[in-house]
Amino acid sequence: MSTALVTGATGQDGGYLVERLLAEGLEVHGLVRREDLGGPLPEGLVVHEVDLGGPDDDLAALVDRVAPDELYNLGGVSSVAQSWADPLLTTRVSGTAALVLLEAARRVRERTGREVRFLQAASAEIFGEPPVAPQDEDTPVRPVSPYGAAKALAHHGVGIARARGQFATSVVLYNHESPRRPRTFVTRKITHTVAAIAAGRAERLVLGNLDARRDWGWAPDYVDAMVRAVRHDEPADYVVATGEAHTVRDLVAAAFARVGITDWEPLVEVDPALLRPADPSLLVGDATRARTRLGWAPSVTFTELVARMVDAERFDA
Repeated sequence: MSTALVTGATGQDGGYLVERLLAEGLEVHGLVRREDLGGPLPEGLVVHEVDLGGPDDDLAALVDRVAPDELYNLGGVSSVAQSWADPLLTTRVSGTAALVLLEAARRVRERTGREVRFLQAASAEIFGEPPVAPQDEDTPVRPVSPYGAAKALAHHGVGIARARGQFATSVVLYNHESPRRPRTFVTRKITHTVAAIAAGRAERLVLGNLDARRDWGWAPDYVDAMVRAVRHDEPADYVVATGEAHTVRDLVAAAFARVGITDWEPLVEVDPALLRPADPSLLVGDATRARTRLGWAPSVTFTELVARMVDAERFDA
């Protein structure tokens, strides 16, 4: 039986990934923080209470004990906004922790002779204000936020490890959403509040930059890309994106349309306090490499993505 170790196992992506790997019959180990153990976890998941921000030796020892066939590093600070509040912690858990995991994986190979296939969940934020659109694997890495800088450190670490002969791959994930997103994320904030307005439980949606453009996809599709990348014959970096850019305004309009509200502008307020110190104007990805080498393609359109998220909020209500 193959073994997988997943950091960030209780997050949006980690949850979908753990469920998939368990369904495939793998022995799945999940790295979680104690404070994330309040909710239900998938049956069969082997839980390890280890913090990516904790001692390096604890993290390395876990990799050595589990000796996984596949190691997915999805954990870390979950948002750009949070990274501005604590840039040092962000660097630690989203950047240098990946280097600790890579080195631990290398030592497992030296000890056992078995390759640990390592996957780093990178982010389009590593590109910052990109000089070209769409972006691909050759786009310069020039982050403009602590989050992007930490992810860039981990991304470069993967490249260095791969040059040393490790099976290390980095998937540059563009925005990907689902009903499992925390409400602190703008997508979930929008779909939750719009559903509440439609039900008469809220009166107004308060947002920051409505003109920010993003490439939004369906989270389970992006998890599928991760698995395909880990199991491909050769390690490489992959941009994972839909190739379509939409504004926050587009997302708001689609959410209100789902609940039958067409005149939504009076229900939305822009709060300058919610504007980021630096907000990339256009992030849209070219996933040609993932399509041609991995056979991957997104299966859910932007409109369907928003509809699924709004419907989930209405059902839960």
